[in-house]
Amino acid sequence: MPQLENIEAIEKRLWNAADTLRANSNYASNEYFMPVMGLVFLRHAYSRYLAVKDEIEANLPTRGGEKRALTKEDFGKKSAIFLQPETQFDYLVDLKDSDDRAKAIINAMESIEEDYESLRGTLPKKEYRELDNEILGQLLRALNPEELKKVDGDVFGRIYEYFLTQFADQKAHDGGEFFTPVSLVSLIANALEPKQGTLLDPACGSGGMFVQSARFVEKLHENPSDKLSFYGLEKNSTTINLAKMNLAVHGLVGDIKKAITYYEDPHNLHKKADFVMANPPFNVDEIDADKIKNDPRLHFGLPGVNKKGKVSNGNYIWISYFYSYLTKQGRAGFVMSSQASSAGKGEAKVRQKIIETGHVDIMIAIRSNFFYTRTVPCELWFFNKA
Repeated sequence: MPQLENIEAIEKRLWNAADTLRANSNYASNEYFMPVMGLVFLRHAYSRYLAVKDEIEANLPTRGGEKRALTKEDFGKKSAIFLQPETQFDYLVDLKDSDDRAKAIINAMESIEEDYESLRGTLPKKEYRELDNEILGQLLRALNPEELKKVDGDVFGRIYEYFLTQFADQKAHDGGEFFTPVSLVSLIANALEPKQGTLLDPACGSGGMFVQSARFVEKLHENPSDKLSFYGLEKNSTTINLAKMNLAVHGLVGDIKKAITYYEDPHNLHKKADFVMANPPFNVDEIDADKIKNDPRLHFGLPGVNKKGKVSNGNYIWISYFYSYLTKQGRAGFVMSSQASSAGKGEAKVRQKIIETGHVDIMIAIRSNFFYTRTVPCELWFFNKA
């Protein structure tokens, strides 16, 4: 069987195993979500650790005939996380039924948080106390099949994304809005070509835009941590944790702040971002017009206000904000409701002003039912101010 088909079969088998365990427990999918993603995070981190460990050890300097110890800096240069022995997945899988697996997993999470400041307070911990010791053992073993050790490449990166996809399909967290299909994110990243600079996602969800941008840089044989600075905004605390986990497991660090982007700009990146990538909520009609009417990010004015003092549709608030964040040479790529390209009244006036800048570069139509949580068709918009 070709490797891709084999990986797809593994993904489905792992998901089915995890979902079967959930079905045989007392937990709903939203309660099972973070503990499972925490273990997938550990397994993915271990996969990346093993992939680069031998190469790092082979190139370690020696002194007095002995090589120095491995450090987290060594692994950071290879877009991986350094793992202490008790945090490594094989150690957790080998625990016996008489061992306290929840305690061991919590200790592993705390050890990683101690080594990586960006993850402190982020990884799931107390949730494992709610899972039966035997269920935890079965889940650990299910996520560590022997065949995974025989395939090449970032296989568990795919599996991590697959699990995010499946949980989004179940709307296990935040209605599934935290996740954008990888194919769309990859298309945006490859169209923008973010080779170097400041990258902002004002509605960052689980951080997929950052990861795909980093992959673009890696294909150029460069270290994304040296080339890109990631900044994100997200309103949901659990989703922020997911994004930080997603970044960390790829050896990346980003500054992600909790904020309602309509009203807040904590990064102060107005006219300072080289790249903007986003998949914002569509057709929001609850934005307080009075709170944003003087916002410097509204270069083209309000798109329209209803009788309740709310912005009639938030699509052009997002579009205006994305444009406003860009430097004079900046580029943006984002997902948008297809309604935005034909909306009338105040939205049409804003759209005309944007088109007249000459900076609308590409628009791509995406069919309906492409997203797990949206049935309506959408479009990809690209700005290029260069």
